[in-house]
Amino acid sequence: MATSVFDKLRQAGADTSKSYTWYQSEVKRLAGLRADTLLKNQPLTNRILPGQMYLFMYDPKFKDTLPYFDRFPLVLPFRLVKDGFFGINLHYLPYLVRFKLLGYLMELATDETISEKTRIKISWGTLSSSARFAPVNACVKHYLTDHVQSRFLTIPFNDWITASQLPVERFVGANKNKVWRESRGKY
Repeated sequence: MATSVFDKLRQAGADTSKSYTWYQSEVKRLAGLRADTLLKNQPLTNRILPGQMYLFMYDPKFKDTLPYFDRFPLVLPFRLVKDGFFGINLHYLPYLVRFKLLGYLMELATDETISEKTRIKISWGTLSSSARFAPVNACVKHYLTDHVQSRFLTIPFNDWITASQLPVERFVGANKNKVWRESRGKY
C-alpha cells in the first residue's frame, strides 16, 4: 500500500510536539490535496464507532433546501441512531478553532496509552455542558446512512490533528469563508 499523507506528515514530526503554525505550513504544501484522493488506495470500512474520526463522501437528503453542505465531512461520531449517526463535522470550523477543539476533545481519550485505536468518550451532555466545547454548536450534524456515498476512511487517533488541518473541505452552496463566518455566530 502507498504511503498516506498522514504517514508523510507524521515522519516530519510528532503530532503532540508540533504547533498549529507548523501544521499550517505543512498543509499549505498539500494545497492541491482532495478528499477523494484520500479515500483512494486506503483501507476503508463500512462501520463506524462513536469516538473515532472518519472522512467520507456524503450527499444530503435535503441538499436542495440547504444553504450549503460539506461533500466530504471529517466527522467525530458521538451517537448512533436508527437511520445514521450524529457527529461533529470539523470542516465547519476554521483551522485554528479545529486545532483548539481537538486539543480539548483529546483530553477525553479512552486510553492513557495513546495508540491508533484510541477513541474519545463523548456525549451531547458532555459537549453542551462546557464553554470550551462551544464550537461544536456550529458543527454537530445528523448523517443519514442512506446518503453516505462511500465507505469510511478511519483516521487513527495520532493523526487527528493532522487530518483536521488538511484543506479537504468541499462545501457546496458556499465557500469555506462564508461557512466559517456563519459558524462563528453559533458559538
